[in-house]
Amino acid sequence: MRILVTGGAGFVGSHLIDRLMEEGQEVICVDNFYTGNKRNVLHWINHPRFEVIRHDVTDPIRLEVDQIYHLACPASPVHYQYNPVKTIKTNVMGTLNMLGLAKRVKARFLLASTSEVYGDPEIHPQTEDYRGNVNPIGIRSCYDEGKRVAETLAFDYHRQNDVDIRVARIFNTYGPRMLENDGRVVSNLVVQALKGQPLTVYGDGSQTRSFCYVSDLVDGLIRLMNGDHVGPVNLGNPEEYTILQLAETVQKMVDPDAKVRFEPLPQDDPRRRQPDITRARTWLGWQPTIPLSQGLRITIDDFQSRVGDRPAKTSEAVPSI
Repeated sequence: MRILVTGGAGFVGSHLIDRLMEEGQEVICVDNFYTGNKRNVLHWINHPRFEVIRHDVTDPIRLEVDQIYHLACPASPVHYQYNPVKTIKTNVMGTLNMLGLAKRVKARFLLASTSEVYGDPEIHPQTEDYRGNVNPIGIRSCYDEGKRVAETLAFDYHRQNDVDIRVARIFNTYGPRMLENDGRVVSNLVVQALKGQPLTVYGDGSQTRSFCYVSDLVDGLIRLMNGDHVGPVNLGNPEEYTILQLAETVQKMVDPDAKVRFEPLPQDDPRRRQPDITRARTWLGWQPTIPLSQGLRITIDDFQSRVGDRPAKTSEAVPSI
């Protein structure tokens, strides 16, 4: 198949492209390189089945493809809040353009939505039926509400124009190729530990997240795209950890002498986040397989090769988390 991946030079997009290329697909990567990096797809450059196009999805593009994985959008608070107008334009106009392309060429379209559509959830864990608790005028709304509108557009194109869609709601994902400065909790803590800086924990660290290793997520995306269910489908690891637990685990794995520094909680920061993955298990036969301790070790080694000022202190005993 000929497959388009928007945001293909980004963290998740590049891992998805690796899998698609390994499966023998023909892949077109579209990215404006705002948060994506060419080094993430450099190993496929000059491959006869791979093409990379520098393009911003807020502008239309004409291509002939069979499937579209629409991942283009800054996904970390630091980047999506840096230019919030650009973020919501990417979510709305970018999705509109990609759905228009899917309609014209009759391609199947997968939207990479997010657990952020649930906002600061009032039910726990979150099922796909939950409609969310989002602040429409808060500093995160360019992303949260942008993705909610993107889902609206996808379902309206599906109902009105018969576009074949899939919607994935992605929970916290981590792994190699995360940006060093993306402001997400795993990269923040790992980079700080490697640089010998205090580990920043916001609030008292009791807020929870669920962390899914990137190869597990990619497997879920491919299963959803090639399955029979439209969605939305939660894709994430249902194991729930407090941020303080995560910080203490990174501390043990990288630098047991690192200090933990507490900072005020940012506006609209969700208190709890955990996916109910019943649909993914039932519809896709999918569930995560990589435990956090294993995924963190691989992630730390990747960051070490890029930003580490000191060697990580390793131990035979991997901390249990």
